[in-house]
Amino acid sequence: METKTITKFSAELLGTLVLVLMGCGSAVIAGANGTSGVGLLGISFAFGLSVVAMAYAIGHISGCHINPAISIGMVVAGRMKAGEAIIYIIAQVLGALAGAAILLVIASGKAGYSVATHGLGQNGFEAASPQGYSMMAGFVAETIFTFIFLLVIFGSTSTKNIHGGFAGLSIGLSLVLIHIVGIPVTGVSVNPARSIGPALLVGGTAVSQLWLFIVAPVLGSILSAVVWRFVLERE
Repeated sequence: METKTITKFSAELLGTLVLVLMGCGSAVIAGANGTSGVGLLGISFAFGLSVVAMAYAIGHISGCHINPAISIGMVVAGRMKAGEAIIYIIAQVLGALAGAAILLVIASGKAGYSVATHGLGQNGFEAASPQGYSMMAGFVAETIFTFIFLLVIFGSTSTKNIHGGFAGLSIGLSLVLIHIVGIPVTGVSVNPARSIGPALLVGGTAVSQLWLFIVAPVLGSILSAVVWRFVLERE
């Protein structure tokens, strides 16, 4: 029985909401320095575990893309129709906005919190980079990290993979790895929706730099899909 479009839309919206709320929330609420903070590793695992959890929660419904770069990559790889991808992307962006909004409500409950000062886990480069990395460094990192992330997704979900039942785990752990390396550079996006949600609520520099976190992940996903389809898994 084919899953209805509205069901897939709802799954992608809720899945992206959870990713942004838990992933960005780990940075905003639990990522403080000192003994009370989870640090870089904790934030990395929060993003990865969010994907693992959602993969097993909604993977059988929508495939658990929860990322426009993945949906676009699936179209290029011939695994998804463009019309369905557009519906997925709309759901993902709305879910990211909802997740960021919930995070803002929770974070605002602490005295002294300011969205302008503390943010919502938004991405950035140069002065907005966690460790001051340049725009070029950020663009290259986001492109290559997304390229790698999509390769893991294509391989893990391939019909030729006899270990397909562990796809959610391998995809989530690959995202952990990417965050461990990439958080100091841009805070890590590899997901335009994850960047759009927090940026639109924070405003300012986060919005002016948003283009990079849309263009680079999409470019990385397209390159990965082409390599996978025509080099690695061609018939």
